[in-house]
Amino acid sequence: MKKTALLLIACLAAVTASAQWRIGVSGGYGHNDYHVDRHYMTDYRYEGLWGPTAGIVGQYDFKSWLGVRAEVNWAEKGYRLKRSHYMRTVDNKTYNHYLQVPVMASFSFGGDKLRGFCNAGFYGAYWMASRYRGFDTNPVTERTYLIEENRSFDDDRDQRWEFGAVGGLGMEFRFARRWAAQVEGRCYYSTTSTQKRYQRIRDPRYNTYIGMIATMFYFF
Repeated sequence: MKKTALLLIACLAAVTASAQWRIGVSGGYGHNDYHVDRHYMTDYRYEGLWGPTAGIVGQYDFKSWLGVRAEVNWAEKGYRLKRSHYMRTVDNKTYNHYLQVPVMASFSFGGDKLRGFCNAGFYGAYWMASRYRGFDTNPVTERTYLIEENRSFDDDRDQRWEFGAVGGLGMEFRFARRWAAQVEGRCYYSTTSTQKRYQRIRDPRYNTYIGMIATMFYFF
């Protein structure tokens, strides 16, 4: 029993000796696709929008090739709605703001200064705010008017918690003993609809955000 305990302590010490903490800041830009089941609403057309993202990053490297990464970031996930046929002037954009917490395993490979890496894991997000801007048409008077306002949330309709898978591929350049820069292509794939079962209608709507992210790290 004593030998087993000493062996476990020795293994833990070996892992700790090669482990390293790093923290950083990230920023980037990405495209959000808003997937909607339109049912019978064939004259509605949804298009994705580009939006920024920024956050704080922490990573614990067990080995030079393996680490655990966690972030707190903000991302703008918007979409554009157009309506054709007799209401051709309907054209508006919705800008949704999310606070996200991805947790990922990070695998890396390559040399001491230039390395490739792959991140994979899961994320949770909270829909903080929403802003609406665009043109709409009054179906009675057929007059077109401009709307620009903050969107109010409806607890019976809006699902403000979002969960899904996240992953990315990128390159890291360690340009100094304690500093490194990364560039990553990343995808957030939501498995949670932004809309609940509302008024007896199942109307699932999902976000898929794909972006390019740059991160600056400091090593302890």
